[in-house]
Amino acid sequence: MKFTVVGAGAMGLRFGVLLQEAGNEVDFVEGWQPHYDKMKEQGGVYVTREHKNKHLVPVNVYTPEEYTSTNADFVFFELKQMQMDDMLKRCQHFFKDQYALTAMNGMGHVEKLLQFFPPEKVVAGTALVATILTAPGEVEFVGERGMGTTNWASYTGKSDEKMNQLMEELKKANFNPTLKDDFMGTLMAKVVFNSVVNTLCTMFEITMGEYASFEKADELSRQLIDEAYDVCERAGIQLVNTRAEELASVNYVSKVGCPHHYPSMYQDMSHNRPVEVDYINGYFVKLGRQYHYEAKTHEFVTNLVHLAETTRQNKNA
Repeated sequence: MKFTVVGAGAMGLRFGVLLQEAGNEVDFVEGWQPHYDKMKEQGGVYVTREHKNKHLVPVNVYTPEEYTSTNADFVFFELKQMQMDDMLKRCQHFFKDQYALTAMNGMGHVEKLLQFFPPEKVVAGTALVATILTAPGEVEFVGERGMGTTNWASYTGKSDEKMNQLMEELKKANFNPTLKDDFMGTLMAKVVFNSVVNTLCTMFEITMGEYASFEKADELSRQLIDEAYDVCERAGIQLVNTRAEELASVNYVSKVGCPHHYPSMYQDMSHNRPVEVDYINGYFVKLGRQYHYEAKTHEFVTNLVHLAETTRQNKNA
């Protein structure tokens, strides 16, 4: 299969490089000029896994304006939520009959994709996979090969042969994929996960393992999980996990899967980049208000993350 990966950041490179190694044709479209320039200069991206075996992986990388190919099976979007509007406009000249594929954090991107792709060709997912863009042209894959899982669903809830082929390629690339039939329930499970781990680890600048080892971590997690589930129930969204299963997922990934990992939101804040908390915890606040429910804990946490973000930026100014 052929993939056009829009966004050669940490997760875009993780998916793209492993799909390429599994025998697929992959092109990368990157909008951050220093990263693009470095990959062009060195002829690819330097990859390490668990800080070992640094090696150069050749990749085809283009700016949005350079790229013209329209024959990909999937255009794979891996961006920050706040980058989506600009990149869609810059890339729309090569959208033709492809499927749109995404495993972005937070919520808000699906509505934007539907402005460019028909509903039956929009596939979204969640990835419990950790990756770090350590520098322009360099990426670190967290976890041993084969660790982590991904869940996927079609916007219409109906799969087809193309999506079945996609699952086979993701399986070959060791992403342990599962194809679900509940679109919103599948996506929201990861938003709930991130609303706990990404947010709290970022606020206190700690790893996932450090958070999970705190004696009151389960209490904090349950408060955020319960409030998010309350919002979803009012919105008529049935999540794929029970509340207990969601807590178990938080604990397993934090204690076993990626205990030494700083979540992506922390990585953004530590580099003075905008954080996605408004699309994660803030999403539950906005959705709750549509159904006359105040998600006060999520609102409080959203504001605290922005306070931490602003404080760090002021100190580094």
